Amino acid sequence: MATALAKATDRTAAAHEYAARIEHVSKSFDGPAGPQLVLDDITLDVAPGEFVTLLGASGCGKSTLLNLVAGLDAPTAGAIETPGGRPALMFQEHALFPWLTAGKNIELALRLRGVAKNDRRDRAQELLSLVRLEGAYGKRVHELSGGMRQRVAMARAIAQDSQLLLMDEPFAALDAITRDVLHDELTRIWRETNLSVLFVTHNVREAVRLAQRVVLLSSRPGRVAHEWTVDIEQPRRIEDAEVAELSVEITEQLRGEIRRHGQH
Repeated sequence: MATALAKATDRTAAAHEYAARIEHVSKSFDGPAGPQLVLDDITLDVAPGEFVTLLGASGCGKSTLLNLVAGLDAPTAGAIETPGGRPALMFQEHALFPWLTAGKNIELALRLRGVAKNDRRDRAQELLSLVRLEGAYGKRVHELSGGMRQRVAMARAIAQDSQLLLMDEPFAALDAITRDVLHDELTRIWRETNLSVLFVTHNVREAVRLAQRVVLLSSRPGRVAHEWTVDIEQPRRIEDAEVAELSVEITEQLRGEIRRHGQH
């Protein structure tokens, strides 16, 4: 299963030099005092197979940018390209349909993709195996723990067969131990499938643990304030000395951005 996914992603990636291209993107929303600028002149590429984390203070526009890349909203200025097709999006909440089983939730994504009915169950089982939930096909959402629900949501996102996976703080609501386990699982799945990942978080150590590149957005309006290439061998642990050291450096930059914009 993982091999098949990796080959499919490799073929798609080979045809494109980037999984996402964000060029001079700005976004404004109407407010009581007129247009409110949320994102200002964002330029960012995500390479095929690259794992990028978007980091910043609350309200800096991280989720807004992710929604623009997902095609859920349009930028006020600039352009966004995802040449591999529509990205898959995974939210902080699992957004599973409670009246469907874990397997049927995944099958729904497969059906919308046009996978033949006779093939959907086997594909759903393979995806559950990928996220290490063998035997969970027939379980209802209320029978699953929070971590298991997020694994199913991850499998459903991968079922969309997109080159680019967008993740909006998907582990923020989980306890520390479950989140730690899912960091390991996400790293494993990313390496096995060669997906491109754009991951939003406000947790500095999570950003450093997962990413090849960390992009810091300034406080509103969101601009690219700084980028770091993370040259730390995977798999990483949240408590690793190198992770901690880089996290301290990034945290200082983040605090500086918050102070500069007068936020507390």
